[in-house]
Amino acid sequence: MYEDFHVADRWSSEDLHCRWKGTMVAIATRHADAVDVRFDVNDQPMWIALPCTAWVEQKRRTGKVITDQLAAQIAGRYLKQLVQEGYDSRREVYTMTVAEVLEHLDAVVAEAKSLGGMPLLPVGI
Repeated sequence: MYEDFHVADRWSSEDLHCRWKGTMVAIATRHADAVDVRFDVNDQPMWIALPCTAWVEQKRRTGKVITDQLAAQIAGRYLKQLVQEGYDSRREVYTMTVAEVLEHLDAVVAEAKSLGGMPLLPVGI
């Protein structure tokens, strides 16, 4: 779904290849209460930050947790939407709100159900 995809840049129509590269807790790396998901966009790094409070809210509202696979899909869907809406390609970090995380989470889960399950993340990239 969103771990490895192509999308056309809104302004240039350039084909952008977006590939998930990794997920890390940002508390240690940049002292932020977030989980950072890294993508390469035509071999340039792009980070999508998901606030840790989204994990708490998801657990409260459904009793279920956001897994690493789900976080990568949420961030990838958000990245695809950013590109389609005309993102600033010079920015390396975009931060999602809790509401955005939950909105994209619901859409990803619905899409995964229609496809028969959540895709596995590639190992050893």
